[in-house]
Amino acid sequence: MSLSFDLSGKVALVTGCSTGLGQGISLGLAEAGAEIVGVDYVDAPETEQKIQRLGRKFLGIKANLMSIDPLEGIIQQTLEKFGHIDILVNNAGIIRRQDAIEFSEENWDDVLNINLKTVFFLSQLTARQYIKQKTGGKIINVASMLSFQGGIRVPSYTASKSAVMGITRALANEWARDGINVNAIAPGYMATSNTAPLRADTERSAAILDRIPAGRWGLPEDVQGPAVFLASSASDYVNGYTIAVDGGWLAR
Repeated sequence: MSLSFDLSGKVALVTGCSTGLGQGISLGLAEAGAEIVGVDYVDAPETEQKIQRLGRKFLGIKANLMSIDPLEGIIQQTLEKFGHIDILVNNAGIIRRQDAIEFSEENWDDVLNINLKTVFFLSQLTARQYIKQKTGGKIINVASMLSFQGGIRVPSYTASKSAVMGITRALANEWARDGINVNAIAPGYMATSNTAPLRADTERSAAILDRIPAGRWGLPEDVQGPAVFLASSASDYVNGYTIAVDGGWLAR
């Protein structure tokens, strides 16, 4: 592996680590040499086992990120275990589907809380630690195709992911001078739990696949390379950018 992509000695905090993209990103960073702090509202034994098989250390933290209350404790536990933090991946998120004309306040607030509010305040706490360490650091937000498009029946999700792309730019503007790179990955249509209803709908799934030049749903491993790039020194001059990992969806 090129030294510029080597994450040996780095500590990466990944939210939503138990399955799907969060697990895939965690494994990709571990393969590149990072120790992993995995946060989820459930235990993540499968992620832990896979990371340990790679010879990396794993600290699992169980926390409900619908509220910002656990955030300081997450940073503290990370520092108690490893002494520093170098990479943050804001992956945890939820989606609620309901016609906009009927959309409830609960479905609005729940999605915005975890997809946007927690992303901002965990980034803030992590950036403060990077500045305290005087090491710089990496923050990778997980955006979406709906950072670029409107979607259907997911107004709070679209709002949150459009905002994620916006705050990625805003935070990069302020923190680049401190050696902190803030960027985002926008996954396309991935075979994860969030898209299970779409994949179960034969007609909708066929329409989606027909538009994707790659001709398939994305997999968690498809985001590993971009995540390692943005987490490594190879991306030291990349600031405020959102990389689409979409099989060519946006190119159509």
